[in-house]
Amino acid sequence: MARLIHFAVSYLSIFSNSDKKALHPSKSIRSMSEEKKQEGNVGIAASIARKNILELQPYRCARDDYSNGVLLDANENSYGPTSLPTKCLDPYDNSNSLERYPDPYQMPLKELFAKYRGNGLKPENIFVGVGSDEAIDLLMRVFCNPAQDNILITPPTYGMYKVCAKVNDVSIVSVPLTADFDIRVPEMLDAVTDETKLLFICSPGNPTCKAIPLLEIEKIASSNQYKGLVVVDEAYVDFSDKGSAVELVNKYPNVVVMQTLSKAFGLAGIRCGFCIGAPDVIQLMNNVKAPYNVNSMTSEVAINALKSIPTLEKNIASLLSQRAVVAEKLAALDFVTKVYPSDSNFLLFRVKDHALKLYKTMADKGVVTRFRGSEMHCDECIRLTIGTEEENKKFFELLQKTWNDLQ
Repeated sequence: MARLIHFAVSYLSIFSNSDKKALHPSKSIRSMSEEKKQEGNVGIAASIARKNILELQPYRCARDDYSNGVLLDANENSYGPTSLPTKCLDPYDNSNSLERYPDPYQMPLKELFAKYRGNGLKPENIFVGVGSDEAIDLLMRVFCNPAQDNILITPPTYGMYKVCAKVNDVSIVSVPLTADFDIRVPEMLDAVTDETKLLFICSPGNPTCKAIPLLEIEKIASSNQYKGLVVVDEAYVDFSDKGSAVELVNKYPNVVVMQTLSKAFGLAGIRCGFCIGAPDVIQLMNNVKAPYNVNSMTSEVAINALKSIPTLEKNIASLLSQRAVVAEKLAALDFVTKVYPSDSNFLLFRVKDHALKLYKTMADKGVVTRFRGSEMHCDECIRLTIGTEEENKKFFELLQKTWNDLQ
């Protein structure tokens, strides 16, 4: 009993808006990040591990670098979660039957999600996983033969496509976006081969913030040149007015869409994502996944969120209002040379110079953004998650002061 209460209290605490600090100090997290790569390359691990794993450059998440301060670096929802766990300690209520394994197929959650997204979706069109990352990995495990097949990506884009490909010993074909962050459909179709099983389109893109028009996606889905799956990663779709590729799923059996509760729903901490596609695709993913991949408490919070759509819509509206304010203020700064249009909950902007030093100095002083200047077409660029009004105010105060100090 005491252990259960302690566990539940700890679980509930991750949803608190009163404490934005992570459990570990930044220095410790940076050290752990460095160890991620080094520890596996010595001792018995190095003597028996697969070559592609030893060569792997691990995905570097925002918390690998900083964990304290005003965190505007991970594209989380600063307005907080759409829902919370059902009250269970007072009175004691084990409604989740935590001594039992969870529903392996999450049918109540799928039914609610299908109803919310519409477009004729049914539970058999939906896979539920541990964030979208599980879906990315499963798609490669299901459809790509190691050391034989490849995937196509359009950099700059989400880094986990490369990481999962490396883990699964799948090669990568890259067809970069234009400088304006548009996909190049003819070049993409020319680049695919019979071994290209997955073609990833991140829309809205990360770090680009730009949504890809559905007509462009449809050109690929309807083409006779490509026989694999078109995977549209829509983590930020709820912040965009450009529509969702979910509209294409029942029209094109080769279109697969990934979504998440981490962004607009403000539930990054529960790790819940969805893959939407043809029933035969989803069935194979369910066949391969771990038996009980989504835990009962994640499922409960996700269900509560899908029953709290007015809260979701209110938070989105607040965030979009702040996005417009922040974009306007950035554009007015004489050292900001470009603010990219955004269909997401973040902005990408370019400064005259010293972007890396600007980012690092600000982060060390308590306002954390993300440097993207090493990515294609992103020279001297910083990615900024839209925060609350107070967080955004702190960002601008420190941004201007830091820039002046660097001159």
